[in-house]
This record gives sequence, structure tokens and C-alpha cells, in this order.
Amino acid sequence: MSEDVNDSAKLFFEYLQIERNYSQYTIEHYQVDVRDFTLFMKEQSLADYANVEYSDVRLYLTKLFEKNLARKSVARKISSMRSFYRFLLRDNLVQNNPFAQVIMPKQEKRLPDFFYEEEIKALFLSCDANTPVGQRDLALLEILYATGMRVSECCQLRLKDIDLYIGTVLVHGKGQKDRYIPFGSFAQEAIDTYINNGRKALLGEKHSHDSLFVNFRGEPLTTNGVRHILDRMIKKSSLNGSIHPHKLRHSFATHLLNNGADMRSVQELLGHSFLSSTQIYSHVTNDYLRKTYMAHHPRA
Repeated sequence: MSEDVNDSAKLFFEYLQIERNYSQYTIEHYQVDVRDFTLFMKEQSLADYANVEYSDVRLYLTKLFEKNLARKSVARKISSMRSFYRFLLRDNLVQNNPFAQVIMPKQEKRLPDFFYEEEIKALFLSCDANTPVGQRDLALLEILYATGMRVSECCQLRLKDIDLYIGTVLVHGKGQKDRYIPFGSFAQEAIDTYINNGRKALLGEKHSHDSLFVNFRGEPLTTNGVRHILDRMIKKSSLNGSIHPHKLRHSFATHLLNNGADMRSVQELLGHSFLSSTQIYSHVTNDYLRKTYMAHHPRA
């Protein structure tokens, strides 16, 4: 396999980071998908991306399904490679996109997983606000639930992005799309305490940067770090099951709609480009309302 293959992939990852401003977490997914396909090319004695034909892609997809990958995972790999080949076409490194004709596998219709309001309260109670780490954890949980922002957006936050006076945060979203999101007094108080106490203690004298959230070494918090913190919260709380940052985002949207918010407003707050991305939460709320009705109506 030629060195041009590795060079092309490297240029693509730099393009995602510099021009598209994708998060490191998203870029890592692209890296896995491109390298997975590159390994397939090596097995099939395909020396260059320009040598790949539609028949090769069909064989690649067959091998993916033989591994019993979920349809969502296969669809992500197709999307990644389609984007990669669009980049190669743009730079005249290939003559065609063999993934352009591929039909995406039909996705399973799964409703977003979310916390009930009582479960959210249990998570907040698991944070010890008397320690620097506990203050950081509480502020992190408050801002994620109060704004519904993505974990990658949360890790990009700087001190200047937070306005405690009016209770808003400037979020740098996907595709360099910025949006302002308000937050309430609970988040306001937790962030204020963290910035003036916990964050200073965690930074110590070794570090001086403007990242809002830091780890116990005073370094900027990563997406993996956030996941570790949330896992620890679940273990300390009385809750069963798993947690992931997007579950808080799902909870944010679901609770807003359950309490009467309109779909368009939730779309703006979540930073969705299309209303269809937000409408899945209406199915969640309908399911929630039905369960509530069946549990409490005397003639259900």
C-alpha cells in the first residue's frame, strides 16, 4: 500500500479539525472508520483509494454485516467513507466516489433514553459540594442538564463564554454555529461556587488557562473525562443502570416538552439544524404521557 494512502487520510483528519472544526471525539470516529476500510483495502490488495470500485465497497459491507455490527454502526462507517471520498474528490485525488451509490441500512427506531425528574435529583445529591472535585462535578451536571449541550460543546467552554450576571452561556456548536443558551439559578449558583472556589483549587499554581472545566490535575477536561465523572456519579447515587452525556441532553429536551415547551424553541436550544432531529422527542413525551395515563387514570 502506497504512502499516498496514509498522507490522504492525514490530510482528511486535518481538514475535519481545522476547516470543519469537529471535536476530537468526532474525529476519532472518522479515524477508526477510515483505518478500518484501509485495512480492508490491504486485505484485498488495493493499493490506492482511487482503485476502489463499487463492487469492492459491496464486499466491504458484506464483511461488516458478517461481523454482526449494528445497522447504526454500519451506517456511520458508510457516512464516514462517503465524506472521506468527497474530500478526495475535492482535491482531485480520486475520480469517483464508490460510496455515493450505497444505500444506508434502515435504522432501528429507538427512542432516546432519558432520566425521570426524580432520577435527576438523585444524581445531584451524589455530588459533595464541600470539595473542589464535588463542586466541579455539580457545576458540570448542572450545566449539562440546564442547557442540553453536547459533551464536546461543554468541554470547549471557556470562562468568557459564561455570563453569570444574566445566566447565559455561549455554546460553540457543530459547523462553527454558535448559540446562546440560558440557564437557571441552580446552575448559576453551582458554576459561581465552582469558578471561585473549586476550579482555583484544582488549577493550583501550575496551570493558567481559561478552560471552564478542569480535571483533578488542573488540565482541561476531556469528553472521556466527563464520561468517567458521570459513571462515578451513578455509582455513588441510588440509581441503577448506565449514564452517558447524551442521556442528560435527552432528559433536557424531554423534560422541556413534558412541561409545555414548543418544539421550535427546543430545536433552537439543542442546536439542531432540522426540526426532524428534534421531533423524535415528541415520541418520547407521548410514550411518557401514555404511561402516566395508564398508571393514574381510574378507568385506564
